[in-house]
Amino acid sequence: MGASQSVSEKSISEFTVKDAKGKDVNLSSYKGKVLLIVNVASKCGFTNSNYTQLTDLYSRYKDKGLEILAFPCNQFLNQEPGSSEDAEQFACTRFKAEYPIFGKVRVNGPDTAPLYKFLKEKKSGFLGSRIKWNFTKFLVNKEGLVIQRYGPTATPFSFEDEIKKALGEA
Repeated sequence: MGASQSVSEKSISEFTVKDAKGKDVNLSSYKGKVLLIVNVASKCGFTNSNYTQLTDLYSRYKDKGLEILAFPCNQFLNQEPGSSEDAEQFACTRFKAEYPIFGKVRVNGPDTAPLYKFLKEKKSGFLGSRIKWNFTKFLVNKEGLVIQRYGPTATPFSFEDEIKKALGEA
């Protein structure tokens, strides 16, 4: 008892998640893309810098194969209190996000979303596998394998060179 179940999936493309409106999205549609997967929140101290930089990186690299997958999460001091659609509207209106905002997920605990179980199992962080806070980021290569994890204080610009390398630009 108490042992966490390990995930059998080998890559991101084996997962299906919900979009902000509750529709299924098969992540195999992102095969061949470099992914930056991030748990987001609209009322966090990291919100402005992260959303601004994510939007900027996406506009610069989307045509080169970068996709940003944002997953709203309300597990940290209720900093994403609204619905998934509210989170999507916030990101798209205030920060001009053109990348997908998915349905709200849990990233820690017994109800952790399967995708986040996979991400945490492949790359643990400072607190072991637990997600420390909003805006934890996972960089996934074109084959759907997790290659790096970045904590909440790592701004998206701080690892831009690693994104470029994953895209084959470095």
